Amino acid sequence: MHSAVADMLDKYNCKTIDDYRNALKEIIQEIALLGLFRGNFFDSAAFYGGTALRIFYGLDRFSEDIDFSLINKSEGFNIKPICEFIKNELDAYGFDAEVTQKKKTADSNIESVFIKGGTLIHLLKVGAIKPPINGITDNELLKIKIEVDTTPPDGAAYEVKYLLNPIPFHVRLFSPSSLFAGKIHALLFRNWRSGRIKGRDLYDYVWYFSKSIPVNIHHLEGRMKQTNHLKDGASLNIEKLKNLLLKRFSSINYEQAKQDVLPFIKNPDVLRVWSADFFSSITKDKLISE
Repeated sequence: MHSAVADMLDKYNCKTIDDYRNALKEIIQEIALLGLFRGNFFDSAAFYGGTALRIFYGLDRFSEDIDFSLINKSEGFNIKPICEFIKNELDAYGFDAEVTQKKKTADSNIESVFIKGGTLIHLLKVGAIKPPINGITDNELLKIKIEVDTTPPDGAAYEVKYLLNPIPFHVRLFSPSSLFAGKIHALLFRNWRSGRIKGRDLYDYVWYFSKSIPVNIHHLEGRMKQTNHLKDGASLNIEKLKNLLLKRFSSINYEQAKQDVLPFIKNPDVLRVWSADFFSSITKDKLISE
């Protein structure tokens, strides 16, 4: 194992297989960000989503995917060079990685690639865990999906932050209030299939309130128009938004939502109050816009 990766892994104080799996995914995410920095990707794009919140703002749950948005619309955006920068960086830090582009099956403005990391058992054999844990198959892959929005909605604000590991580098990312707008959009309009409710959306929603972060309502309005959930010429205000959220909270299966988020958090007790009444109450009392 590369010494920098070993040092990064030591900071997680892993005790279980899920601890190691989540830590290794996050390390791969950070090395991928370094590859993107080397490729000057952040000159024209910004990082957003749950992983951005986790790495740069201290969200206390793990996140699987890494999401980006171009700063300006580019219908001819080519994601292939990004794959090369990511792969080269992962190779340099000892990961046997394959980075491939996902074939789009429908008309979409989202370009996707997948990072398929080295097998978990390989990482464990080089010192991630001693002794090795029974039950891990030797063909298990760490998979991380990357998505790039090539036709970004209006109204986002950005800032630049720095990571120090594996080496110091910078990343452009959405401001906290713009990230909150993206999270609310996902919470309202994500297509939750039966049994696949994203409890992580609800968990993050509560986290934003715990940090007293307002929502960038102009960016949320732009996102809703982008996805045809708000007509061109229409506007969004805080009362309209609260009503949309209250309706959404009345239809959620909270037990399914809890099961979704449990593998990504340390303390399940924080989920005990989850209910339509809880989410409706904090929305009425605490949701504010910039």
